[in-house]
Parts: sequence; structure tokens; C-alpha cells
Amino acid sequence: MRDDCGICDPGGDRRPRTTTHLIGELPPRRSRERRFDRHYYVTCRRSPAVIRGVTAGIDGSPGSGVVAEWAALESLLRGVPLCLVHVHEGPHPAAADAVDAGAVRHQAEEFLADTARTVRRNHPSLRVSTRLLLGRAATALTGAAAGTGLLVLGSRGLSGTMGFLLGSVARETVSSTQTPVVLVRVTGQPAAPRQSAPDVPTRDVIVGLDIHHDCASLLDFGFAEAARRGDRLVALHGWSIWPVVRDAGALVAAQRDMGSDVARRLTRILAPWREKFPSVDVAELTPIGSAAHLLVHASDRADLVVVGRRVHPAAHGGRIGLVTHAVIQHSAVPVAVVAHH
Repeated sequence: MRDDCGICDPGGDRRPRTTTHLIGELPPRRSRERRFDRHYYVTCRRSPAVIRGVTAGIDGSPGSGVVAEWAALESLLRGVPLCLVHVHEGPHPAAADAVDAGAVRHQAEEFLADTARTVRRNHPSLRVSTRLLLGRAATALTGAAAGTGLLVLGSRGLSGTMGFLLGSVARETVSSTQTPVVLVRVTGQPAAPRQSAPDVPTRDVIVGLDIHHDCASLLDFGFAEAARRGDRLVALHGWSIWPVVRDAGALVAAQRDMGSDVARRLTRILAPWREKFPSVDVAELTPIGSAAHLLVHASDRADLVVVGRRVHPAAHGGRIGLVTHAVIQHSAVPVAVVAHH
């Protein structure tokens, strides 16, 4: 048993609890390894809380390099380490006899090591670690992301009209984890996080808000991201009213009166974050229309779109709302999904 496994937070809780980690690249020094299911584990005394870095889930597809690069740039912006995670689910039981499990695992380890080498070569100052996990992909990714600051996954392109496909693993992970998740497009040229510079036009971090529910976690995440990039934050709330009157003039008047109230409400909500992040330029938008359509349209000049996923404690598992799902599928840039109550 080790006092310092290199995975647990070195500044965290030091009570004599133990946790077991499955890791892909186990250092031979000062460790008492045990072989279990032909994978290496190590047990330490620290709490299971991990460093609040960035975790990137890579699946071996050609787009994994895009996900790893986006996560690396985000880690540099945050000044935190990056952990590349690959989940080895093992062969299907029906095909277990025909598959060389050792060869498949070795291939996964090689892929993970190659990706890490590429990231280290591109970003020598970044601290990069890897983890090869065994089990169900969504469950393993959710566990790997627990306690970290961000989980980065990929979404695959379909077509210009159909948008992007959120795979079953990504969908289940997003709907179950409490960690903010960024879904990166793995086709084309995704908008990567960047340091602001005088010759680079300022872009936007779009935050989709529902002013009738708690927005604190979305605003915390969105303002911090805008501050890191030197971007403008656009707080957007789309709304509508039922056409309860036949007279068009009365309907326009009702929209005008309600619109002023909606705008004032958004201003009040944003006031504490404007004070907390005085360097961030903020735009407040309260147009009438579909929230999903407005967010997708606004993403054309954005670095990142931030949307929420409401947590329902009484429900079994979780789900992604219709607006969030539509934005993930059609946004032109990476989308951050932040869980909130």
C-alpha cells in the first residue's frame, strides 16, 4: 500500500482511507503492485479525490486526436494537468474465445501512449498522464471525471443538415456525471480554446440561460471560460408568450411589456458575476424565439456554447433536455454541458 500513488490529490484529505486505482502506465518504483484480472492496480491511503485537472476520454477513433488537442489547450488555459483516459471494455462474451484479449489490451495501451506522446510533443510544458480503465465505458468515464474540473469527449459529424451525432457512450456519460462536459466536434476545424491576442478578433462564450431556474453553475463556468480566453460573454435567454389575443397590436404590446421585465430579470441575475469578473465584457440578449435555434445561430461566432442539464435527484439516472440535445447536435462549435439543480 502506498502513501502517494500519484493519482490522488497530494493536497487533499489525508485521512487513512484507501482507494484502488486501475492505471495504464504503472511506475515500478516504490509500489507494491498486485496482478488482478491481468491488469495492474495500486492501492494508496489517500482519499479518492483527484487533482481538479482536465480529463479527456479518447476512444481510438481518428477524431481522438482532435479531442486530446482541444483538452490540452484547455488544460494550458487553466494551468492544470491533463489526463487522457481510454476505456477497454473487453471483447463481447460471444466472441471472447476468438479474440486475443492480451493483444487487444496491448493495442489500447499503445494507442493511449501514442496519443500522450503527441500531446507532450506539441505542448512540452503540459503535464500529461494516462489511464487505461476496464469496464463499461460510460460508467468508467463518469468515475474518472469525478472530482476533476472538466471532462472532454467527442461527437461525430453526420452531415450539414443532420449535424453531429452524440454517441451512446457520450450521451450516457453526459446525463450521469456531475462534472462539466465539453463535447468537441471531431470533423472539420473545431474552435479550440486559445489565448487572446491583440491581432485575434474577440469571439464569444455563449451561455444559454433559463431565468426561471437556478443559473449559478452555468454562470460560474461561462464567466470563468470567457475570462481565460479574453472573450465576450453572451448571456442569452429565449422566450415566448402564448397568443392569447387575436389583435396583433395587443400582442405586440404584451410582448413589449413582458420583454422589458425579462430583460430586467436577466440583468439582476448577472449582476453578481459582473462584479466577480469585472474584466469580462458582457452582452445580454433576451430575444423572442426558440432557445435552441437562437443558441445555434449565435454559435457562428463563438468559441464555446454553454448549456445546462437539470439534475433530477428523484429520477433514476439522468437525461439531457431537448434544448441541450438540439444545441449539441447543431452547434458550430464545442458545447459545454453543465449539470445544475
